[in-house]
Amino acid sequence: MATRVCESPALRRLLRGPCLALSGARGYSRDSQGSWFRSLFVHKVDPRTDAHSTLLSKKETSNLYKIQFHNVKPECLDAYNSLTEEVLPKLHSDTDYPCDLVGNWNTWYGEQDQAVHLWRFSGGYPALMDCMNKLKQNKEYLEFRKERSTMLLSRRNQLLLEFSFWNEPLPRVGPNIYELRTYKLKPGTMIEWGNNWARAIKYRQKNQEAVGGFFSQIGELYVVHHLWAYKDLQSREETRNAAWRKRGWDENVYYTVPLVRNMESRIMIPLKISPLQ
Repeated sequence: MATRVCESPALRRLLRGPCLALSGARGYSRDSQGSWFRSLFVHKVDPRTDAHSTLLSKKETSNLYKIQFHNVKPECLDAYNSLTEEVLPKLHSDTDYPCDLVGNWNTWYGEQDQAVHLWRFSGGYPALMDCMNKLKQNKEYLEFRKERSTMLLSRRNQLLLEFSFWNEPLPRVGPNIYELRTYKLKPGTMIEWGNNWARAIKYRQKNQEAVGGFFSQIGELYVVHHLWAYKDLQSREETRNAAWRKRGWDENVYYTVPLVRNMESRIMIPLKISPLQ
């Protein structure tokens, strides 16, 4: 026996209306019907005239950042750190090189035997190229790279811009631990991510834990890095729990989690030379 579905008069009119209108319209083509029907469901996206890097990055500065991930042979980590602490500060302090060390760390929890370096190039891409060209002529640096290569298993880097609404990463006194939270977003969602975090960052400022926020320009794309500082792991736990008690933080999580394909957290310890201690 067929089951009769009860429909209200309003529902019957809603379902029947478009069909009657279409059947009664002379010369209404199948293509037109299809276009009308698809318009009920297809979201129309207005074309943008600017790249998301222009919309999200800081206008008052032209800083470019480079983040390096070096996976070190376990037996070489101490020697790698010593070599790094000997050579990199010379580049940082030499005014001929338009680059600054922002932070240098070893990963404590996360990928083991790993070093992370964050550089700032004041002046953007021209400053980066100027620095790279000068380093090609720097014999001490070339020897450093040659010796360093014997200690590494692999390395990778990314060029980053900083979000306009995040704090600029400035030197800090320690001791602190640092958390680098990395989010790999779905392509096309960077603007939505930025819009939500522009409102949400205010919930994470009370304890001055927000260090810097960046998004990738070259390397793996649609990658976001958030850098946080805490006194210790217990402080991290308490600070993060406090954020959940603030009205509005839960909304940020609700709207941004669907944008993420993958996420990773590293807890890092600063090297002696790191401006972020």
